[in-house]
Amino acid sequence: MQQLLRSFPMNKLALEEGHASRYSQYPEGDVLTFRSLRDPASLSEESERLTLFLYSDRLLTLSLHEVTYLDDVLASLKDDPAQSAGDIAFRLLDQAVGSYSQFAHILEDRIDELELGMFGEGRYRHQDHLVQTVFDLKQRLTQARRLCLDAQDTLVLLTRHTAADEADLLRFRDVRDSVDRIYKRLDSSRDNLSNLLNIYSRVQSQRMNEVMRTLASVSTVFLPLTFLAGVWGMNFDQMPELHWHYGYAMAWVIFGLISAALVWVFKRRGWW
Repeated sequence: MQQLLRSFPMNKLALEEGHASRYSQYPEGDVLTFRSLRDPASLSEESERLTLFLYSDRLLTLSLHEVTYLDDVLASLKDDPAQSAGDIAFRLLDQAVGSYSQFAHILEDRIDELELGMFGEGRYRHQDHLVQTVFDLKQRLTQARRLCLDAQDTLVLLTRHTAADEADLLRFRDVRDSVDRIYKRLDSSRDNLSNLLNIYSRVQSQRMNEVMRTLASVSTVFLPLTFLAGVWGMNFDQMPELHWHYGYAMAWVIFGLISAALVWVFKRRGWW
């Protein structure tokens, strides 16, 4: 750090750790701290921090930990080394914003899978784990949205207050617009996750209604049978059916006909 300070003027406040994404102007130059997602492919909310010191003719990037996209930008500069500091800063920011775009894309695919799992084959097996999965995704999404919102505010300040030339300013505005679109996609994904929980609650209620309807149908079938069994179970001497030779068989035939008729009615109406 001491060697860097001999060649690059840096304000001490810009060197403080733990900052979220932010843009600041110092007498020494513009400083942009940008946080991106380290592993968006696994929907991880873990972030990485890169600080850019924007000078009129130079660009200094500073990070205390490895940044995943630096090597890609360096490789692209080998083919076209004659790049301005603003153009290199744009490439770095574009790669960083790409992590949010990848996160949003994978999250949308995951939500689509959950929606299909609710109504497709094996839906009841998927529904058993749906609530835990949705809450886990919402927690990851909340952290990613917070980081994306900080990045959005940072790029707004950069495009509003930077002293970069018009060409670099257009590039920075393009990155800002990309973050705006990604943030809206994350908002939409949050709404979709909430809707999934609402749909899950309705499906569970529907399943409970179907169970209650089936139980009610079964109870209705046995209700007249219970009534007849209670009537014929009374021990009065003057009941004519008690001493009839075919009375027992007749009772079972009546039970069977009543049950079959009720089951047929319920099946036709879709209640069973």
